Amino acid sequence: MNHPSRYPWVLVGLLWVVALLNYMDRQMLATMRPSMQVDIADLQLATNFGRLMAIFLWVYALMSPVAGMIGDRVNRKWLIIGSLFVWSGVTFAMGYATTFTQLYVLRALMGISEALYMPVGLAMIADFHSARTRSLAVGIHLTGNYMGQALGGFGATIADEFSWHTAFQSFGLTGMVYALILMVFLKDKNSHKDTIQPSATETPPLFKGLGVLLGDVSFWFILFYFAVPSLPGWAIKNWLPTLFADKLGIEMAQAGPLATITTSLSSLLGLIIGGIVSDRWLQRHLRGRIYTSVLGLSLTIPALLLIAYGSSLGHAIAAGICFGFGFGLFDGNNMPILCQFVSAKYRATGYGLMNMVGIMAGAFITDWLGKSTDKGNLAADFALLAGVVGVAIVVQLMFLKPKTKDFVEE
Repeated sequence: MNHPSRYPWVLVGLLWVVALLNYMDRQMLATMRPSMQVDIADLQLATNFGRLMAIFLWVYALMSPVAGMIGDRVNRKWLIIGSLFVWSGVTFAMGYATTFTQLYVLRALMGISEALYMPVGLAMIADFHSARTRSLAVGIHLTGNYMGQALGGFGATIADEFSWHTAFQSFGLTGMVYALILMVFLKDKNSHKDTIQPSATETPPLFKGLGVLLGDVSFWFILFYFAVPSLPGWAIKNWLPTLFADKLGIEMAQAGPLATITTSLSSLLGLIIGGIVSDRWLQRHLRGRIYTSVLGLSLTIPALLLIAYGSSLGHAIAAGICFGFGFGLFDGNNMPILCQFVSAKYRATGYGLMNMVGIMAGAFITDWLGKSTDKGNLAADFALLAGVVGVAIVVQLMFLKPKTKDFVEE
C-alpha cells in the first residue's frame, strides 16, 4: 500500500469486489421469481415482475447524474463505502419482505444506493491510470460486474436448496462486512498532493459540469451510442433466463446459471482482451478505442438473432458466448472513450449521464419484455434488438472523432 506505482492496480482489485457485489445483489432477483412467487403471489404475473425489475432501473437512472456530480466534488472513498453498505443492507432486508409493495420499495432504495457507485468507481480508476493502461484497468474492474452477474444466476440455486430469504440475507451481509474492510484499505487520489482534480477551493459550481458536457456535440453522440446497446444489454441480464427456460423446457434453477454464466464469463474474456487491444490500438490510432468498441457491438448482432431463433442447447450456449464476448469489448471501452472527450474534472458527471440514458433504456426494455413475455413474443422482440445495435455502430463510426488520447482542459 506504500508503493504508489502498485496502488493503481491494488485499487482495481479492491473495487473489483465492489463491482461484483453491485451486480450480484441486483441480478439475483432475475432468477428467483419461481421461488418468490410461492410466497408473494403478485409475482406470478410477469408484468408485475417486469415492474419490479424496472423500478430499480428508473431510480438508478435518475440518480446516476446526481451521483456523478457528487463524485466529482467529494471524497470518493467514503462515497463508495457508504453506497456499498446501504445497498447491502437493502439486499439483507429484502430477505424479510412479505409483500410485493415491500419488495418494490426496497428495489427503489437499492437503485438510489447502487447508482452512487459506478460513475465514482470508474472515475477513480481513470484518475489513477494513464491512457496507456486505462482500458485494461477499467476492463479488469468491469469483470467484477460480469462475475457478479454470473454468481447472481446462482440465486435461484440457493433459493431452491435453502430459500430465497437466505439468498438475499447472505449476500447482503457479505457486502456490509466488505464495506468495513474498505474503510482500512481504500484511498482516494483527492487526498494526495498529486491529485488531478480541483481542490476544494477550486471546485466549480455544482451544475457547471452539466453545462460543459451538454454543450459538447460529441458528448451527445457518446450518450446515444451508449444508450442504444443498453437495450439488448439489459434484455440479456433480466430476461434471458426466462427465454432459455421457456425455449429449452428447463427449470429456472438450470436456466438462470446457463444464461448468466455463458454471457458473463465470455464477457470477462472480452473485457480483458478488449482492454489490451484498445490500449495498444490507441497508441497507433486515436480511434483505436472506438474501433474496438465497434468490433464488439458487431458480434452482438448475430448473437441476438441466434438467441431469438435458435432452438437447441448448443444454440443457446453459442449465442450467449458470442454476445458476452462482444459486449465485453464494448463495455470496457466506454469510460476510456469518454476520457478522450472529457476532462478529469467532469468524468464522474459524464459517466453518470451515460448511466442515466443507458439505464433508462434498460428500464424501458425490461418493462416492454415483461409485457412481451405475457403475450408470447419474447423471442421475436429479442431479434428486433439486433437492428438497433446496427444503428449504434453507424453513429460511432460516423461521428466520434477524438483529437487526443487523454483530454486535458486548458
